[in-house]
Amino acid sequence: MKEKKEKLPKEQKTKKEPKVKKEKKDKAPNKFIQTIKKKWLIDGTKTTILVLIIIAAFIAINIGMQALDLTPLDFTQEQLYTLTDESKERVKDIDKDVNIYFIGYTDDDSTVDLAKQYGKANEKINVEAIEDVNDRPDLTQKYGIESGTTGIIIECGDRSKVLTASDLVTYDMTTYETISIAEEKLTSSILSVTTDEIPKVYFLEGYSDFSLAQNMYYLSVYLGNEINETESLDILSTGKVPDDCDTLVITTPSKDFDDVATNSILDYINNGGNILWLNAAIAEEQDFPNVNKILATYGVKPFEVGIIRETDTSKMVSESPDLIMPEIQYSDITKDIYNTTGVIFVNATKINIDTDNLTELNVEENDLLLASEGSYFRTNFNNQSNAAADDEETGTFVVGAEMIKTIKEANEETGESEVSSKLVIYGENYFTSDYQLSQNSQYGAIQLAYNKDLVLNSIAYLVDREEDITARKDTGTVTYTATEQQDTIIRAIIFTVPAVIIIVGIIVWQVRRRKK
Repeated sequence: MKEKKEKLPKEQKTKKEPKVKKEKKDKAPNKFIQTIKKKWLIDGTKTTILVLIIIAAFIAINIGMQALDLTPLDFTQEQLYTLTDESKERVKDIDKDVNIYFIGYTDDDSTVDLAKQYGKANEKINVEAIEDVNDRPDLTQKYGIESGTTGIIIECGDRSKVLTASDLVTYDMTTYETISIAEEKLTSSILSVTTDEIPKVYFLEGYSDFSLAQNMYYLSVYLGNEINETESLDILSTGKVPDDCDTLVITTPSKDFDDVATNSILDYINNGGNILWLNAAIAEEQDFPNVNKILATYGVKPFEVGIIRETDTSKMVSESPDLIMPEIQYSDITKDIYNTTGVIFVNATKINIDTDNLTELNVEENDLLLASEGSYFRTNFNNQSNAAADDEETGTFVVGAEMIKTIKEANEETGESEVSSKLVIYGENYFTSDYQLSQNSQYGAIQLAYNKDLVLNSIAYLVDREEDITARKDTGTVTYTATEQQDTIIRAIIFTVPAVIIIVGIIVWQVRRRKK
């Protein structure tokens, strides 16, 4: 009998086997990796040697990169840590050896890195970071540097200039940013110590309580640091203003000029000489016809008895109406401190300009500093009120001005150049002096510390030495120095962590190898 085939339930019908995809052939093994595995990772000794070779190669590459002294990569939009083409162009032709010593700095400091780029632009410029000044007794003896001191010395032969960390930054009161001017200062300092021409600045003495020898010592130091020669002028002895005078500084007269001084100064003006005039407020009437004669040459009227006081608290210091912060006007002299509150005057006086006669005198006026609209001129010193009296003049006052007097017009036919004389005048003298505001005031030495840029820029302008370079970066920066603990952490991340990873890798590999 034929066997009947049993029908399977539908659900038990054999399903078709799914198609199996053909596996892709493995790629041919990397010969280099296979060589490492079979020859170098076959035992612990060879593996250790391989690791040591890798570490040695890593160290060698780092040493080689340091020896190449490559310029650090600067990813900041404003190129904060890269030397500008302008600076490179200005220093490339210097043919004198220049040494820049960073006292109290380390080689990895960003300012040191920036300075080293000068050496790449000109091999005559050498940069050295000296973390411990005791390692350089020659500099200690030459510059009187004490242990723990930080600073930057730019040296060329017998000339040198010293910068502090505060010289490398400025503060913008409008944006509240700390702005780096390190490149500007370094470049101008290099050019200053390598220049062949040194301006000569004379201070008139014998007619004022202010002089180089008395009350203006710090200004003399700052001027010397800016590569200027300063000297006192006894005009009765010389009979004239010396021919090598690039700028004559006249400080608040306490007595009238005699005829010798008056005629000598007028001759100096007519020959195109320039004057910086500093005049403090006066407390009593003065009969100084010869002094006023000199001022009138530039269209400046006699000074009046009185001081400027401020009512706007944002324009005064420590709510003291006598400590005013004038509004700085943009000019060649003030461009570096424009839009800042970097000028503080104490007991300033107003400068009266004879505007109606300036054209006749061939004089052009440029305002430099103005007291605010909320100021007033106090003539009665017995009045202790901080408000202006009904009879006191109010409004904006000129406290700093430049007067340019044309002595002779240029003549194209004869080829003669124009001859002009410049007067830069400020209605304040204490801001450049060694005087303190008061013995008990926390603002005792505020004047020169905050105002030195104004007077130094004024003299640089008058001696016809324009700012060597303006390379100020356009963004706020904050100086940062790692603490000892932070430095240890950073070094651990760079060196210790990779070493630990390598060691752990070796241990893991050995454990797995033994389990096979």
